[in-house]
Amino acid sequence: MFGLLIADDDLESRKQIADLFIEAGYHVTVTNSVANALYGVLKKTAQVVLISSQFDELTAVDLIPLLKHCDRDLTIILIGSEESLPSIRKARKEGIFYHALKPVRPDDGEEIRLAVKCAYERLIARKHVLAYG
Repeated sequence: MFGLLIADDDLESRKQIADLFIEAGYHVTVTNSVANALYGVLKKTAQVVLISSQFDELTAVDLIPLLKHCDRDLTIILIGSEESLPSIRKARKEGIFYHALKPVRPDDGEEIRLAVKCAYERLIARKHVLAYG
């Protein structure tokens, strides 16, 4: 089973997104700490990371290269709504999988749910190719 890490400073947002994926049966870890996020990636407990645009006094654009350095195959989904176009371009260049809008209402999670589902399908396909060539 692949792990999903939700890294966000906002407690309410973290809880809302975590509840969405826990109910769907995902193995979810949440954090508001860069150190815990890096630890989860280094220990391979997280293969998909949902990260907010501002996290533990760093921007996601600054954190993404660190996460990718820990695991180049890590799938990162950036969640935010206030990024500038140059920031989004830089995040894409650093290797994010997807940029989703931050949910405002409890029923706004469909975009993120679909992005995570697609990320998991891609991981499963990659694992299958590696196993069977």
